[in-house]
Amino acid sequence: MALTSERIKELASEFGGTATNTGNTEVQVAMLSERISAMTAHLKTQKKDKVTELSLIKLVGQRKSFLKYLAKNDINKYRALIAKLGLRK
Repeated sequence: MALTSERIKELASEFGGTATNTGNTEVQVAMLSERISAMTAHLKTQKKDKVTELSLIKLVGQRKSFLKYLAKNDINKYRALIAKLGLRK
C-alpha cells in the first residue's frame, strides 16, 4: 500500500522538522515502518502472496540499513527514534 502525500507530510513534519524534509534518515525510517506495517497486515489475510512477502523482506532490510547508519552516526537520535516508533531494538 502506498503512502498518501498527506501522510508523508505528517511523518516528515513529525520526524524531520518540516513537511518538505522527506530525505532525512528519521523520516525515511518512519515511512518504511508505515509501509512495513501495512504489508504485514495485508499478509495476515493473504498468506500466499509471495510477491508482497519478498517486497516486505526488502523493505525490512532497507530499514535495517538506515537504522545501522543512524546508530553509527548519532546514537541519541537512533535511541529516540526506536522508542518513538516502538521498534524492538
